Amino acid sequence: MRLRSIVAGALLALPLLPAAAQAPKTYSSSEILLGLKKLNVLGSVLYMAAHPDDENTRLIAYMANGRLLETGYLSCTRGDGGQNLIGPELREQLGVIRTQELLAARRIDGGRQFFTRANDFGFSKTSDETFTIWDKEQVLADMVWVIRQRRPDVLITRFPPDPRAGHGHHQASAILAAEAFDAAGDPKRFPEQLKYVQPWQPKRLLWNTGSFFVKPGENMDGYLKVDAGGYNPLLGQSYGEMAARSRSQHKSQGFGSAATRGEALEYLQYVKGDKPKSDPFEGVDMTWNRVPGGAAVGKLVDEVIRKYDPANPSASVAGLLKVRAGIVKLDQQAKMLGGSVSSKKPDYHWLKSKQEQIEELIRASLGLYLEATISEPTVAPGQAVAVRLDVLSRSVVPITVRGAGALGFGRDTTVNATLSAEKVLSLRLPIRFAAQLSTSQPYWLREAGTVGMYRVPTELLLAAGGERKATQLPGVAAAPSEHIPTGEGGATTQERNAMLLVNQQNLIGLPENPAAAYIGLQINVLGSPLFYSVPVQYKSTDPVEGEKYRPLAVVPPVAVNIGGRAYVFADNQPKIVPVTLRAGKAGVKGAVTLTLPNGWKSEPASFNFDLASKDAEQTVQFRVQPGVGAAEGKTELRAVATVDGQQYSRGYQAIEYNHIPTQVLFPEAIAPLVKLDLKRKGQEIGYLMGAGDEVPDALRQIGYNVTLLKPEDITDQNLRRFDAVVLGIRAYNTLDRLKTLQPTLLKYVENGGNMVVQYVVNRGTVIPQIGPYPLTLSSDRVTVENAAVTFLKPQQPLLNTPNKITAKDFEGWVQEQGLYYPSQWDPKYQTVLSSHDPNESAKESAILVADYGKGHYIYTGLSLFRELPAGVPGAYRLLTNMVSLGK
Repeated sequence: MRLRSIVAGALLALPLLPAAAQAPKTYSSSEILLGLKKLNVLGSVLYMAAHPDDENTRLIAYMANGRLLETGYLSCTRGDGGQNLIGPELREQLGVIRTQELLAARRIDGGRQFFTRANDFGFSKTSDETFTIWDKEQVLADMVWVIRQRRPDVLITRFPPDPRAGHGHHQASAILAAEAFDAAGDPKRFPEQLKYVQPWQPKRLLWNTGSFFVKPGENMDGYLKVDAGGYNPLLGQSYGEMAARSRSQHKSQGFGSAATRGEALEYLQYVKGDKPKSDPFEGVDMTWNRVPGGAAVGKLVDEVIRKYDPANPSASVAGLLKVRAGIVKLDQQAKMLGGSVSSKKPDYHWLKSKQEQIEELIRASLGLYLEATISEPTVAPGQAVAVRLDVLSRSVVPITVRGAGALGFGRDTTVNATLSAEKVLSLRLPIRFAAQLSTSQPYWLREAGTVGMYRVPTELLLAAGGERKATQLPGVAAAPSEHIPTGEGGATTQERNAMLLVNQQNLIGLPENPAAAYIGLQINVLGSPLFYSVPVQYKSTDPVEGEKYRPLAVVPPVAVNIGGRAYVFADNQPKIVPVTLRAGKAGVKGAVTLTLPNGWKSEPASFNFDLASKDAEQTVQFRVQPGVGAAEGKTELRAVATVDGQQYSRGYQAIEYNHIPTQVLFPEAIAPLVKLDLKRKGQEIGYLMGAGDEVPDALRQIGYNVTLLKPEDITDQNLRRFDAVVLGIRAYNTLDRLKTLQPTLLKYVENGGNMVVQYVVNRGTVIPQIGPYPLTLSSDRVTVENAAVTFLKPQQPLLNTPNKITAKDFEGWVQEQGLYYPSQWDPKYQTVLSSHDPNESAKESAILVADYGKGHYIYTGLSLFRELPAGVPGAYRLLTNMVSLGK
């Protein structure tokens, strides 16, 4: 029997499906028992906030594993506007990292992850400001979409809808949650969604308040209280311990957390809906009785739990198959009555969810190990590969493998093999990826958005997922048939059979792309047919870390990477711009050119390249020079490769950290070109890196010799050779050795050196005092990038030597002007600039300069770490004056 006819063009959206780039999930006996108990709980909750790391991981862990509810976290943004403690990635790259950190957290605490299209554009002080940048109606629509999809009984917000929340995004998330609570149940709101889902009205909306939102001594008796600090014997840990491991996945934000044990009260304030007296889920029937005819299924689940043998979980498989048959029967009856999964009768949606859980529990109880791997981490459109599917049973229950195939590729393998316990069945399955296949660029980064919103493509062509009639992939909602155009500019009939079209609506809310390919497996267990989908991954063995997995990435035939982030021309001398071509497949030939603005020229005009093998690289060097007509200021260049008449202008970037799966991005092959009148003094700069930034490269672009210092390089003798020593962002937060190195650095200043300290977070400094004289760090900042600047001391050398700083130097800044300004400082520090956000008092500590002995100490909260890579001319002039001070 053909696999396609068995699955009828649909993949089950398994909530417990192993995440891409993770070792196949295996379950302990106690985890299986916890899953069995969860089968009998038909309740759900959705936690809502603004950013990654805003969520209360303890409450999520308690709800998912203590109350056994379907628990989700909806983050409005992906955290692109934050800082990065572990590396240089910012903006979209940081958003990808933080997305994966959230998914890593959910794998620990048991929740599911969702997003809206809102872009974290940086710190916002009010919700009014936030809504001038976010498209409020779009964000609200996305919240409503997730609510209608997941149908939570209770919504919980992290923040209040007022200034107590602090960040404007925080306030906005609470305001939108209250509006979404009403809109989700109103068929007149966002009616376009009703093609896929039906209105859903949650029971109530609550606010998860706490000591950080209430006044000291405030009476908390009026709030609902939930003890989320209990111990779960099946998991062998408290919810506080689980929460700490979950929260500690936010490593880019430095949120490593200590575990808590014992009572931990969470406070919930009523906001909307039915007001409960004692419990957040008061009045919600969370038994099988909420599904018409479901009481009998509940009794079957009770029987499986009662007979469960932790020493032999496979003994429960027969009972689980009976439960599954009962659910399937109810679903068939519901459809006959017009009460399908997407029916206006909300109770029926649990049938699909519980069937998914049942099938994963059957797999877990059988000890069924499923792994689909490929021998290379990337594939190019049109490439033919072979996937190895390993199937292993760890029980004595008879299992027959009936068929397997790469879903959506039109070729299945009939197997008809009976598995023997502890003997691996390995199958080799061929795939040829469609020639029109899109790259694995995250779906929200495929098209240019706005400052405040991501743009989700109208449709996404995938290389897997069953017949085109269904867009059900793991984590993707069901949708009606879609049409893929054929003919000129469209796909061939053969290519259409190898593609799946996922439309825009069904992409919204997803944390990441579906896998590039899935293997479908049909088995028979005790006379019952079952179907499983397995994501295809790349598997390797690292000599230090051992077995590793990473997502299979679809790459273009050639990737174009431009070396460096910004090219600064302080004179008319040429600079070398290296362009690296990377082959996505073997035998790639073509030519690469630079697209330059008027008045600029490059030599040569183009380079031919010939990459014989896949992953081969060739670097070519262009000499770029501004001509007579080149305008002052910032422009950009683009590298374009042409292969077989097709142009490619995206690079290849792998983001690799041990706590998240490897992520592959395809950034535009562009770089800022900056032509400016710039004078400098001195030559040798020592740079002590903090959390990670790209300022050293900017200094090299100016023409300085930059030495990256290690803590052991900080000695009296070694520092003497530097005209200036610069400390990277958050150095005093991240470098513990500064506790003992501070006297050496200050002695360098005292003896005539120039020390520049970039922003330091006001909490968690390794020493109480970072300067030669007292100053108090704060969270003060100026978030409006182009806020008007007043020069407090126009004659201050830093504003005049070697470059005259004017108001024009503060034009074109990105995201923010500055952050973590001191709130108090010793009179020995001189203030230089003053600026402020609308309706706020002036902030005068963006730059503090102090004479200390024969030298100079500078603290600056200006966001140079953002402005320099973005090619902001004024940032280069300011930095040059800072490192030139006193020369």
